[in-house]
Amino acid sequence: MAYPLGLTLYNLSGRPAPDQPPRAVRPRGRLVWLHAPDEDVTTVMAELAHHLIEEDGVNVVLTSPTPGPIHQPPPPDTPRDVQAFLDHWRPELVVFSDGELRPAAIHECTQRKLPLLMVNARAPRLIPGRDGWYPGLIKTAVQGLSHILALDDAAARAYAKAGAAPGTLQTTGRMEEASAVLSHVESDRAALAQLMATRPIWLAADVAPAELPHVIAAHRQALQLAHRLLLILVPQDAAAAHALVERLEAEENWRVALRHSDQDPDSEIEVFVADASEYGLWYRLAPVTFLGGSLEGAGCSRNPMEPAALGSAVLYGPRAGAFGQACGRLGAARAARMVSSGGDLAEALGDLLSPDRAARQASAAWTIATEGADVTQRVMTLIRARMDGS
Repeated sequence: MAYPLGLTLYNLSGRPAPDQPPRAVRPRGRLVWLHAPDEDVTTVMAELAHHLIEEDGVNVVLTSPTPGPIHQPPPPDTPRDVQAFLDHWRPELVVFSDGELRPAAIHECTQRKLPLLMVNARAPRLIPGRDGWYPGLIKTAVQGLSHILALDDAAARAYAKAGAAPGTLQTTGRMEEASAVLSHVESDRAALAQLMATRPIWLAADVAPAELPHVIAAHRQALQLAHRLLLILVPQDAAAAHALVERLEAEENWRVALRHSDQDPDSEIEVFVADASEYGLWYRLAPVTFLGGSLEGAGCSRNPMEPAALGSAVLYGPRAGAFGQACGRLGAARAARMVSSGGDLAEALGDLLSPDRAARQASAAWTIATEGADVTQRVMTLIRARMDGS
C-alpha cells in the first residue's frame, strides 16, 4: 500500500540509527509495549506496567528516557528501526502516552494489525526535532490509533479536530501514578504519637542550609500562637545535625532532641531533629509539611505527593525543581500552598495551625495524590479486551 504523502515526506526526513544499543532477550509469553516520551509520564506508565505484570502475568517493555529494569530506549521513528524493534519484541498490543505521535511506528503497527492505544493523552504532537509540516500527517497518525483516552476535554477536542476516528475517543482523566505512600514502623509511630499527643506539629523536610534561618524564624513566630508547637526538622546535611542542635539550644534557647541519639520528643521539647530515612513516619505524625530546597535551595528533593498521600498539608517555595508539575497540580486544587519568602512561610504556618484549615488542605492533597486508580483500571480492562480479541 502506498504511503500518504505526509508520511512519505516524514519518513524521508528521518535517518535510521547507525548503531542501536543491544536489546535484552525477549521473554517467553505475551508482551505489551508501553511508551513514555518524557519523565513526567514515565511514573504513570511504570505503574501501568506494574499492574500488567503483577495482575495479568504479561511481559512489558517500557520505552522511556529513564533507565530501569524493564525500560529500553525507544527506537528512532523510521520504518527500518521500528520494524526491527517490533520484529524483536513481537508485542501483542502497543500503548503510547501523553499525546506524542510516532507516525512511522503507528503505520507499522497498523500494517501488522496491532491494537495501538493512546493514554493519558494531551493534545497530539510529533516527536521533538521531527515536528515539521507534513500534509495530512497528524490526521493519518491519529486515525491509526485504536483508542484515545484523553486527559481532559481540551485534549479530546484537539483529537477530534485532528480527525480521530468515530468511537475511538473518550475523556477519562489522569491515570494512576506509582504510589507515593512511604512505609514506616508502626510501633515507632504509636510510641511517638503517644509522646506528642495533643501537641500541634509541623515538619520541615530536607531543609537546605540557606533555608534554616527562615524555618527557625517561622517556628519562633508560630510558638507565639501555639506555645506547645513541635517542629520536626530534617536538615539536608545530616552530618551537621549535632551542630544544629547546639546552635538551636545556644541561640534560640530551645529544648532540642536528636533522633540519631535516641532522644525522645517529650512534652518540653520544641525541636526534634530527625533522620531522612524515616519520612514515612514523619509525614504520618505531622499535619503540616514544608518541603525544603524549594525556598532557597536547588529545588524540592522530596516528592510533594509523599506527604499528600499521608494526609499532611503541603507548603513549598517557588523552586519546585523536578516536582514542578506535581506542585502545580496540588496548588491548583488548593491542596498545597506556595510560599515566596520566609515571612510567607511563617504566615502560612500560622494559618495551618488551625486544625480545620490543615485538615481541609490535607484532604484535598490526599484526593490529588490518590486520583487516577479508576482510570488505570479502565485502561487495564481495555487492554485485556483487545488482547483477548474483543
